[in-house]
Amino acid sequence: MKKSISEEKVPFWLDPDKRAIGYQVLTFLMVGLLAWYLVSNTLVNLEKQNIASGFGFLDKEAAFEIGESVIQYSAADSYGRALVVGALNTLKVSFIGIVLCLVIGVFVGVARLSTNWLVQKMATIYIEVMQNIPVLLQLFFWYALFYESFPSPRGALNPLPGLFICNRGMAMGIPAAHPAHKYMLMALIAGLVLAWLIGRWARIRKENTGKDFPVLWASAGTALGLPLLVWLFFGAPTQMDVPVLKGFNFRGGLMLSPEFIALLLGLVIYTSAFVAEAVRAGIQAVSRGQTEAAMSIGLKKGHILNLVILPQALRVIIPPLTSQMLNLTKNSSLAIAIGYPDFVSVANTTINITGQSIEGVALIMGCYLIFSLSTSLFMNWYNKKSKLVER
Repeated sequence: MKKSISEEKVPFWLDPDKRAIGYQVLTFLMVGLLAWYLVSNTLVNLEKQNIASGFGFLDKEAAFEIGESVIQYSAADSYGRALVVGALNTLKVSFIGIVLCLVIGVFVGVARLSTNWLVQKMATIYIEVMQNIPVLLQLFFWYALFYESFPSPRGALNPLPGLFICNRGMAMGIPAAHPAHKYMLMALIAGLVLAWLIGRWARIRKENTGKDFPVLWASAGTALGLPLLVWLFFGAPTQMDVPVLKGFNFRGGLMLSPEFIALLLGLVIYTSAFVAEAVRAGIQAVSRGQTEAAMSIGLKKGHILNLVILPQALRVIIPPLTSQMLNLTKNSSLAIAIGYPDFVSVANTTINITGQSIEGVALIMGCYLIFSLSTSLFMNWYNKKSKLVER
């Protein structure tokens, strides 16, 4: 009996599955060979120019100062520590920028949907103007404005007690160091964990009994109440570290440089305009009929916003919001244009001194890749958590 056509053995070069595997292996080999050629060629050229390769330079003394640092740093420290300082500076401006950007973006986005003509037009002008001016120009504008508009430290503006604004930056008073602060921080962390547990318990309780629980007030009271109790236990210390003019600049308190302020303003104002548009689009994506249906059953405005509009709007808002967060972090690399010592600036200085350009560029790419992937992972997790549960 002859075998049917389907039972005949197909040669491997005619089998689509095996052929696909073969193409992938061939592509992998070609990419590997190209990478090997580029790397080996680069190493040979570096050796001809007597330039050492590798990351051994990270342990050598940096011998250059950095204007701003979150951790202690001096010129006697290593290149590795200098790069850590640069990375922390990038993280600082990115984190603060993202928080401010979300607050302003949500406010402006909601304002654009306002029924008040003046508020709506002002929000529209803000969005249209800030979206269409390149962020680099905005950085130059804020930096020049800071240096040209404000007086020297001796004539610094003093709009509030303990706050001084001059062309050297912004100096403000902060609570003086006290042992209570360490325990207040621990209490705050414990309060946040407790608030999360309360929220989880309230959600389970609602699923089982249908009863609401004031999660917001309970969480806020727990997160803020525990540090307050610790503060009172240590005698309610109120001593402030107020900046004082000594020599040519202020000493003490918290000093924000013009470079940091200009970078933060430029990034926040530019990115918040895009966030505002994402927020507006998300809210408008929710059908008005659902709002009217919620009103018809007697829900209050707060409940309509929290239970009907936001859960659906977030599904539209979060993906573009993630993109804007990544853009803000990547745009912080423009800090080098106004002299803020971010990671790119410190890495460039390191490259100029050591000549390790390939390693330096690889570190810059790796650093921003880690920042971007971390942000994406967190936002994807949040997007998954905010997903509507269908029953």
